[in-house]
Amino acid sequence: MSEEALPQATILLVEDHDDLAATIGAWLEDANFAVDFAADGAIALNLVTENEYDAIVLDLMLPRVNGIRVAEKLRDDGVATPILMLTARDQLDDKIEGFNAGADDYVVKPFETEELIARLRALIRRARGETGEGQLKVGDLMFDPRLMRVERAGQRITLSPTAMRILKILMRESPRVVSREQIENELWGDTLPDSDTLRSHVYNLRKGIDRPFEHKLLHTVQGMGFKLATPDEA
Repeated sequence: MSEEALPQATILLVEDHDDLAATIGAWLEDANFAVDFAADGAIALNLVTENEYDAIVLDLMLPRVNGIRVAEKLRDDGVATPILMLTARDQLDDKIEGFNAGADDYVVKPFETEELIARLRALIRRARGETGEGQLKVGDLMFDPRLMRVERAGQRITLSPTAMRILKILMRESPRVVSREQIENELWGDTLPDSDTLRSHVYNLRKGIDRPFEHKLLHTVQGMGFKLATPDEA
């Protein structure tokens, strides 16, 4: 889908520095996004309960409720809106913490405007592209892309949009092995994140669909990739 073909999207920008928020907001509006602003985490949580957004750009260091807690609260409440974390914290542990909290992407300040816009558009295209497809099943695991609903053994599982996207790829190909390169290409195309991003998302996916259950479905095939398979198929 081209930039022109992507309908206008509404972004919630959560940033406590007024000048930076105004600058980023102007960039987003120039790129044909509608923008709402929140200066702290508590305001952001209230806005998400009152409005629907196509994506959330979320700073980590926020007054009242920090960005990690905002992401965790949204995911705990079943909010599947894509979250792009925008922060000066660039250590690997910071990135893993962000992905574990439910972020779908992570951009470090300072950043290029074009990269931020490209990543937002990719997140929104992926989220909108989930509609109109039937249910997928592997063993007792069910995924309905139309409702963005994941269940295993009748138990509802909350995943981030990116984890759901990975799950969809693995369920579609099950029980075959899917290479890391194929997953990365379907998720991000030519705009690849750093090498730890996929690993973090797969970790969160495994934690969601396997940890509470006796039999594991998500398998790492060393040197090849990942596969989703029942014990008999594995």
